[in-house]
Amino acid sequence: MTDVPQIYRILPEVILTITGVVIMLAEPLLAKNASRKPFGWLAVLGTLAALGASHWQLGLPTGTAFYGTVQTDAYSVFFHIVIGGIVLASLLVTLDAASPDTEGLGELFALLCFGAVGMMLMTCAVELLLVFIGLEISSISTYIMACFRRKSAKGPEASIKYFLLGSFATAFFLYGIALIFGATGSTAIPDLATLLTSSQTPILATIGVSMIIIGLGFKVSAAPFQVWTPDVYEGAPSPVVGLMSTAPKAAAFAVLLRILYVAFPALHNHWQPLLWCMAALSMTIGNLGALRQQNVKRMLAYSSIAHAGYLLVAFTALSSDGIAAATFYTLSYAAMNVGIFAVFSHAGGMNDRLTLIQDYRGLAYRSPLLGGALAFFLISLIGIPFTGGFFGKFYVFVSALHSGLVWLTIIGLVNSGIAAYYYLRLLAAAYSKPVHSDLLDGIPRATAPLLFALLLTVVVTLILGIAPGSVLSIAKAGANTLSPAGAIEAGTTTAAVK
Repeated sequence: MTDVPQIYRILPEVILTITGVVIMLAEPLLAKNASRKPFGWLAVLGTLAALGASHWQLGLPTGTAFYGTVQTDAYSVFFHIVIGGIVLASLLVTLDAASPDTEGLGELFALLCFGAVGMMLMTCAVELLLVFIGLEISSISTYIMACFRRKSAKGPEASIKYFLLGSFATAFFLYGIALIFGATGSTAIPDLATLLTSSQTPILATIGVSMIIIGLGFKVSAAPFQVWTPDVYEGAPSPVVGLMSTAPKAAAFAVLLRILYVAFPALHNHWQPLLWCMAALSMTIGNLGALRQQNVKRMLAYSSIAHAGYLLVAFTALSSDGIAAATFYTLSYAAMNVGIFAVFSHAGGMNDRLTLIQDYRGLAYRSPLLGGALAFFLISLIGIPFTGGFFGKFYVFVSALHSGLVWLTIIGLVNSGIAAYYYLRLLAAAYSKPVHSDLLDGIPRATAPLLFALLLTVVVTLILGIAPGSVLSIAKAGANTLSPAGAIEAGTTTAAVK
């Protein structure tokens, strides 16, 4: 192991932790009626510093630290940058949507930083117990942020539902770790593949992996563990939902990829059918549920379930191309989903004045900027060419076809057609003839934080749509770091589930 100071391996997490602690310590010192928005700009600076540290980590040699619990490689750095970018955009959107006297605003900025720490730890952890710790740091932060609108009945309801169901998911995840330790005598992800071959109780490991998939399936809102999603999305503020629908999913998918492809490639005959069923159910339940929604946040909640299904299609491909497709899709979905919630946040504010599809009728005429951005993100979610959403789905379905997953690909394509209906319904409302609406008349002018957030998300979505090759090559470099000895190649030659 090269002589690199161990703190360098977790430098982005250290920077964000210090930022969050400083905000928490300084916030009570201000007068009660003083604006808390400067703390938001402090959080933005801390996130930018963490992003710079993540990029700097690319120059470090691949290696572990802190007794082999964290690992710095191209894969972990890729997800560090994705999560950092999501948090940066979410902070900017919050600065735009919140008023200076918003109650608890300073705590919200600190929680965004702490949540990012947990998610980043998950992506670089190579020890299951550290994954659990990172998962809990992230989850506790999002539970509290979901309850930010305490004076609204839906806020506490969303938080309680999220917390109770999340606790069950955490129990599954932790018990799965215990069973894996019982079967192999270790919780170190790089060692599990070797130890499993000599294990006398592989059935325990199989059950343990299934429980871990169930626990993480809740975090990514994959069916049949998605029941919390619509209510939580509806009750939480739009800037929080933009973060909640993307960053925790990116971290959970990163962990699941590392666990399945590094630790348990030998059990792919057991976990591949499970992921196949979860992918098909998520795509179908998500899109059919979205068809019936009039509330835009509930519609996008079901859309989020469907997109989790598209990502799981890549998981079942059992190839390095599938890993690369999953990481590429994670980035493209994050950009367009954070962007669309930025539009909703500015139009509706922290209290979500605009909740129904019909409330956005004539939006493009009242605010061409918001209407144009909304249209761009919607056509990307549909998967129209020259957007990141198109190449995201293209790479996912191609990797599935190359692995022989014909029926799963057909289910995915049919569901993509169904999804076009409800996305176009919102788009048609935004570009319909304007009607008199006091709600739309109250849309404020775009602020600098909103413009930066929209610019960031639009540029990323556009680059992924017109020049995807460079990002895909980075994703493939990260995928190569996950390949245990012959595991990926063995998976590609195995008969696929059809």
